Amino acid sequence: MPPITHLLWQLIRYAQRLYWVDTLLWLFILGLPAVPGLIIREFFDTLTGESRFDALPWVWIGLLLAVGLARVVAIFVGRITKTQHRFLISGLVRHNLLHELLKRPGAELATGGANGQNASPGEILSYFRDDAAQIEDVVVGTNEIFAAGVFAVGSVALLISVNPTMTLLVFLPLCAIALLAHQAEHRLKRYRRASRQATQRVTGLIGELFTAVQAVKVAGAEAQMLEELRERCDRRRDLMVRDQVFSAILNSGFENIVSIGTGLILLVASQSLGVQGDLTVGDFALFVYYLSFVTYFLAFLGGFIATIKQSEVSFERMAGLVGGGARKLDEQSFEFSVLNSQLKDSTQNSKLKIQNSHPLTHPHPLYLKPILGLEPPLPSRVDAIANDRPMASVPLHELRVEGLTYRYPGGGGISDISFTLTQGSLTVITGRVGAGKTTLLRVLLGLLPSQTGALYWNGQPILDPSNFLVPPRAAYTSQIPQLFSASLRENLLLGQAVGQQQLDRAIATAVFDRDLAAMPEGLETLIGTRGFRLSGGQKQRAAAARMLLRQPALMVFDDLSSALDVETEQRLWEQLFTPSTHPPIYPSTLSPTCLAVSHRPSVLDRADQILFLENGRIESVT
Repeated sequence: MPPITHLLWQLIRYAQRLYWVDTLLWLFILGLPAVPGLIIREFFDTLTGESRFDALPWVWIGLLLAVGLARVVAIFVGRITKTQHRFLISGLVRHNLLHELLKRPGAELATGGANGQNASPGEILSYFRDDAAQIEDVVVGTNEIFAAGVFAVGSVALLISVNPTMTLLVFLPLCAIALLAHQAEHRLKRYRRASRQATQRVTGLIGELFTAVQAVKVAGAEAQMLEELRERCDRRRDLMVRDQVFSAILNSGFENIVSIGTGLILLVASQSLGVQGDLTVGDFALFVYYLSFVTYFLAFLGGFIATIKQSEVSFERMAGLVGGGARKLDEQSFEFSVLNSQLKDSTQNSKLKIQNSHPLTHPHPLYLKPILGLEPPLPSRVDAIANDRPMASVPLHELRVEGLTYRYPGGGGISDISFTLTQGSLTVITGRVGAGKTTLLRVLLGLLPSQTGALYWNGQPILDPSNFLVPPRAAYTSQIPQLFSASLRENLLLGQAVGQQQLDRAIATAVFDRDLAAMPEGLETLIGTRGFRLSGGQKQRAAAARMLLRQPALMVFDDLSSALDVETEQRLWEQLFTPSTHPPIYPSTLSPTCLAVSHRPSVLDRADQILFLENGRIESVT
């Protein structure tokens, strides 16, 4: 993994204008308190008659209040820019983490992929919450430590002008802080890593419990699962306390070192006050005041060094999650990301930026509303084919698949798959369990990156299937459709604006109208987490209706027979290809093209083309 400084610099460069504006404001926030030191010296020297200016004490008091008011304004504006910068950095890190996870095979998400470590959806929450927040803290804190350092250096210069000998003592606490931070580095990272892993185990178990409530009840394992959750929570509590206590002790050590050093410096300075005339009262007040800037920076620096070490753990965990462990990122995934980005970026500067960026810090656009101005519009979806024609002008006439290959790291997959789909046809993929049927569909749609092979839409190469084969070109219904904890209407529409007549036709075509009529609340029925209130067949037909609302040119079904009875599935295919009772969901000038996995004889009899898969290869085409 690249050095932490390199990763932080990439994140800082993401929103440079906002970062430097925020830095300037923090220079004012931390720097304006330096001005009262000069005012205080002149105030005391005025009282003792040693001031170089002929001004009343009330003048200095008025200037002091004005500086305080200016700092209040700077703090107010700085909080706005700081909050905006925080949202951008945390949003970018979470976006990139999700982006990398979505490029991984779905099966690897639950098994940890290349690392072999378990990473259930519940466990992944801790990465998005805790680790992203840790990185956000260290990035937005760099300009604060920079501002504090600038005025610490300036304060040291002023202190040298007052008394060089005493100022040299300031560097003793700095040396002690650096030594303490170095000695505590290993334990600091070890404690933080253990506490993060314990949190991950708790969130993972909670997520699994919510999705397996019925299985736990059927097995009568409520007490055992609660006891396991209690043990994991106790373990997390112990490790979190150890981590937080050690961090607190370390920060306390930094502050105590600074306090002891400050006391020694002031003790030496007091010996020079009024004895040989080395220091005036104003000089002593100035020395004491500006010494606080130096000591604040030293304590801040010690804590910031500890935060950087903890952020290294967060980067390592995220890198391991997306497939490369703490030592190495997944090179194939990174090269694939670079290739895709280079195809989309036309300028040489963009290419250089992509090549030098880490996947977790890649500068993807976020389209968030800026502090000033309107929210940027989302980019329009364009074709990922060679000539980039608008999607509406590229109807499907022929989809040609040539030599698709994808092999899983542990074995299995597909090899050298080639076939052609023509408009209005039904192609059925069949074969034994584990023959590679689902893998073929996922590679075709870009859900898994093909290792070799090509796709052609009406003779034009598809460069990025994952972005090209989406509605209204293609839509996919998996064996276990993904539904949301919302109403049935919201699950079907997913934000799409359609008329009630079109919605009714899609529901009827998917043979879901009778089930809907039996629901007291109809389309407003809440279906629960992942649609657990629906049967397996209802989930598949609801997903099919959702697909039909998009009117895709290519419909891809992964084994509807897994949850539908023979009669219901036969009715669905009849509604798609020979609608009679209900108006067709597609315009009369079009007919759907279907690619389906099935074993049912009724579907095979209806098919225009049958692909028989065996061990990841096409054995026969009929």
